Amino acid sequence: MIQKILFSQPRPETAHNPYSRLEDQYGVQCDFYQFIHIEGLTAREFRQQHINPLDYTAVILNSRLGAEHYFRLCEEMRLTVPDSMHYYCNSEQVGLYLQKFINYRKRKVFFPETGNKFEDLLPAMHRRPNEKYLMVLSDIHTQDQINMFAENHIEVQPAIMYRTVTTPWPKDKPFDYDIIALFTPAGVTSLCENFPDWKQGKTLIAAFGEGTVRALDEAGFRVDIEAGPGKAFASLPMAIAGYLDKNQ
Repeated sequence: MIQKILFSQPRPETAHNPYSRLEDQYGVQCDFYQFIHIEGLTAREFRQQHINPLDYTAVILNSRLGAEHYFRLCEEMRLTVPDSMHYYCNSEQVGLYLQKFINYRKRKVFFPETGNKFEDLLPAMHRRPNEKYLMVLSDIHTQDQINMFAENHIEVQPAIMYRTVTTPWPKDKPFDYDIIALFTPAGVTSLCENFPDWKQGKTLIAAFGEGTVRALDEAGFRVDIEAGPGKAFASLPMAIAGYLDKNQ
């Protein structure tokens, strides 16, 4: 009998959400706790990479978070980002977010017209063969995008500017859930670091995405519920509801 479900992310701000519907429809209790958080590298830590952001004519950004830490670090290092800097963003949302930091002009901010694929920016990049690219990344990232640029003869310098850190589990908070829902490989790392001696037993684990499933398998855990691209359910609340329909 499923009674308590833990979602490894913050509680939704709105009352009407898929988690509330789970509680109302199935009589379960949904708890939320952010297993990971983001910390920016200090200027001293960043300098250890021996990268000078002003040696580059363009910045590649895959998130608003990346934009925040790029400009924060430049400010901490007392570097003035020139007005001539170009920005290549993986989505319009990220591109428009740059208005918070720069005098926004379309001729220096590039993003896909639809979707969030850097591949769609290749024509604009190839029109500027002398551009020098700095790509802002987290310490946890894949080589896929960097490899894609390399395969298209675009040299990119990776720059780690922020990191994903485990959030300690409160010592006075019981860890007694029937289902634990994890959304990222970093969440799996947090689970292992917070509870190094924890045994899964009858506890069900729900995982979003192939990366999370792979991380759980490598950590020796059993995945009971899956969601994500190419799966029967697009989201974990939907996948858990599907499980409860059959088993509750």
